[in-house]
Amino acid sequence: MGSGVAKKMADNKIEIDEENGLVFDSEDELYAHFQPDINLLEKTYFLKRSKDDYSEEELKKLEHHLEATLDAPDEVWLLDLEGLSLDVHAFVREIEDKGHYVALTYLAAGVPSFVFSHFATKDEKVLKEIRKGEEIPVRDQSVPTGAIEGDSLFEGDILAKGLYDAMMLLRSEKDIPEDEFQDYADMRELCVEGADEIWRSADSLGNVLVTFIREAEDEGEPNYVVVTVEDEPSGSHSLLFSFPTNDAQLLERYRHGENLQADEVVQESSH
Repeated sequence: MGSGVAKKMADNKIEIDEENGLVFDSEDELYAHFQPDINLLEKTYFLKRSKDDYSEEELKKLEHHLEATLDAPDEVWLLDLEGLSLDVHAFVREIEDKGHYVALTYLAAGVPSFVFSHFATKDEKVLKEIRKGEEIPVRDQSVPTGAIEGDSLFEGDILAKGLYDAMMLLRSEKDIPEDEFQDYADMRELCVEGADEIWRSADSLGNVLVTFIREAEDEGEPNYVVVTVEDEPSGSHSLLFSFPTNDAQLLERYRHGENLQADEVVQESSH
């Protein structure tokens, strides 16, 4: 079944994973590059479906499940298939009549950026073949889109979620969209290690919050904020959440309490 790409760059090049050199001048060039993997995947999974599986007409009617499968899979598997040129993940989601929708994808920064093949199936043998690989934990759908792996928000921490929700209510509608927070995740460590400002304050429940702020250095680069909670006996910090922002008013709200110098902060560690 069909395959697809994620996005085009400003110069009309097709970006699958810029960091790993997977940028193409055209769809023809892209498919020429991936065709051997597409052929192997379809031969191993799609073409092995039983004769009483969904018909071609039924498959077309079920293609609308692709988006939900990519956004909210029930299972994710790193395929164990000899001959692939790169890692391929299978996103699997249960659909009506005990069927499943399968999307065989390439991930860039943990997000599907190319779909090699996608199809619906009722054939348990196909699913069993997919499940021979390594199961990858599925992200909890109650976790906010902007949560980054390694912070307390990603793990469902109540304090982190309350503070994050308050931040989202206050930020400007014109600020960086929440679904783009992951694009700036590499700024988190830079912010903590090279903060321009560090602020300590206590909330109404007695939690001591320490906020790291790194101001934009270059045009087009956002400011970055990391919010942590301090363990008073040890002075260490658990990372609650972080975010990029171009909203000067929002940034100002985090400048309150005691203004610390960087060398006053004993230790920072992820939750």
